[in-house]
Amino acid sequence: MELLERISRILRNFTDLNLKLAVAESCTGGYVSNMFTNISGSSKVFERGIVCYSNQAKIELLNVDPKIIEKYGAVSKDVVWYLAYNIRQLSNVDIGIGISGIAGPTGGTLEKPVGLVYIGISTVYETNIKKYNFETDRINFKKKVLEKTLQLLEELLNTKLLKRY
Repeated sequence: MELLERISRILRNFTDLNLKLAVAESCTGGYVSNMFTNISGSSKVFERGIVCYSNQAKIELLNVDPKIIEKYGAVSKDVVWYLAYNIRQLSNVDIGIGISGIAGPTGGTLEKPVGLVYIGISTVYETNIKKYNFETDRINFKKKVLEKTLQLLEELLNTKLLKRY
């Protein structure tokens, strides 16, 4: 299914459930937010998107503790947990999405290779982080991150978790 169709379906489902979401994205530079807002009527669901590309932005805009970034690095499960959780809390929405990774072609290490990305989904019930590695160019990396984000949201819609809202 085409990306915009998937996004439209997610937005319709979230509208029906009266759910709002917000996104804190780093390595995707606003791509996820851009794709959601390409759909007419997205404002019923999409509250805000923050591009927190620098560590300073993560600290200032999303209250990520600098010690967490220093200890684990900006591209880590720990930082993305705070991105997803804090964007949800600060935006007063039902679902927060946090994304941080290394789009490349530079910036990778043996420990954290180019293509590494963490995607977090936070609800009032739990905050889950998934780790992926996409070996591709920057543009396709962003597309693959969007696809995984949509998959995670679709999986969330298929669980009983959202039925409690």
